[in-house]
Amino acid sequence: MAHKATTHKLNTGAQIPAIGFGTWQDADAQEPAVTIALKAGYKHIDTARIYGTEKAVGNAIKKSGVPRDQLFITTKLWNNSHHPDDVEKALDASLKDLQTDYLDLYLMHWPSPFARSDTMMPKDDNGKIQTGDTDYVDTYKAMEKCIKAGKTKAIGVSNFSKAELERLLKETSVVPAAHQIELHPWLQQTDFTEFHKQKGIHVTQYSPFGNQNEIYDSGKDLGKLMDDPVLVEIGKKHGKSGAQVALAWGITKGHSVIPKSKTESRIKSNLEGDFKLDQEDVKKIDGIDKKLRFNDPSKNFGWNFYSDLDGKKN
Repeated sequence: MAHKATTHKLNTGAQIPAIGFGTWQDADAQEPAVTIALKAGYKHIDTARIYGTEKAVGNAIKKSGVPRDQLFITTKLWNNSHHPDDVEKALDASLKDLQTDYLDLYLMHWPSPFARSDTMMPKDDNGKIQTGDTDYVDTYKAMEKCIKAGKTKAIGVSNFSKAELERLLKETSVVPAAHQIELHPWLQQTDFTEFHKQKGIHVTQYSPFGNQNEIYDSGKDLGKLMDDPVLVEIGKKHGKSGAQVALAWGITKGHSVIPKSKTESRIKSNLEGDFKLDQEDVKKIDGIDKKLRFNDPSKNFGWNFYSDLDGKKN
């Protein structure tokens, strides 16, 4: 394989490839997209129950002929399955769709429980999401059992605040292997990422290019992160694009990044974001933090997310 992939070490001793392929978009485009990604040399595939893409990911992997032990597969527990009795069943359903016996990493997608339900988004008569009362600590303890059962090699969380993470560390026995959070040059969360380093928790950056997705209400008039003049200028120096520089910044920080794309040329070019920036470049990028958070479903999910983190809208 021509691509020389950087990997980072998890607290379990396992290596996580620094660039992963994110699969959060329309399910129909996923099988061809993952097929292209595997062909291009991606070894780290990131999906989630709620994305509705696990089946497509499983099919693409099966058809690719890439041996399972060469891949790093992450998926996530959805909010409707937080009750301890539902966790392993939810994981089993994911494994079945992914056509694999085990995951490399299983994440709790959000700390916020929904009502126990077969529907992903249980709603009341007014169309409001029905929240549940399961404590995320109990959910996580049920995830710990999935490691013992051999169904996942590591567990972690996503979208936790600092206080939530501190409480989790205090009340459970397995330090999360990873925390997947929104992180990019416009939302750098330096203190928070430092906290992870001290605790031995790997950071995976989702939305590594920021996110002007239409489901988010912020960032409409900002232009795109990948067109930020600082990123573009550094890119010119290295013969890279602004997007590739944004990825390289995360990797240089010791994080993994999971860009997503359906376009073959972009899928391939994102892989070229795995290159070393020098300290001067990193310093310049450190200077463009806008503390700008694109993804905050607090109102919708009935939970106050990120209450103690940068970029929280009041």
